[in-house]
Amino acid sequence: MEKTIKLREYDKGKELVFEDATKITNFREKVKTLQKEWQTLFSAKTSKIRINKKEGFKKLKKGLRTPEDAFRLPILESLKELGGRAEARIVLDKVYEKVKHILNEYDMQKLSTGGIRWQNTPHWARQSLVNEGLLKSNSEHGIWEISEKGLKFLSK
Repeated sequence: MEKTIKLREYDKGKELVFEDATKITNFREKVKTLQKEWQTLFSAKTSKIRINKKEGFKKLKKGLRTPEDAFRLPILESLKELGGRAEARIVLDKVYEKVKHILNEYDMQKLSTGGIRWQNTPHWARQSLVNEGLLKSNSEHGIWEISEKGLKFLSK
């Protein structure tokens, strides 16, 4: 291309540019066709569920698992029964005994992290309780602790 410009062969240069542009346009059209084919192959399957890239785990549709709120009172009650503070795993054992009758098949599914969904949900509930001041925020790592506000809430 440079050579044609130096030699002032502009018509030859235009031809080369046109050839390259045609090749790029054709390639782009092939890519578009492949994209459409890909979408039609998988759109029916993937529109119903989202698949996590990790090991093919599916993202659960909203409302299928037991909600966070169902764990709030069992967490507070369990902590009170355990003397106000305990390791998270001990609290979760007690919470499980209180909620096992309401857990469903989705709660018992394995997550991509290796845990079971129902065991994950109380951690989110705990964070909400901490944010509301019902659990202490400054407890050691792995320890859940009820606050004075949480004890008052339970006595109501």
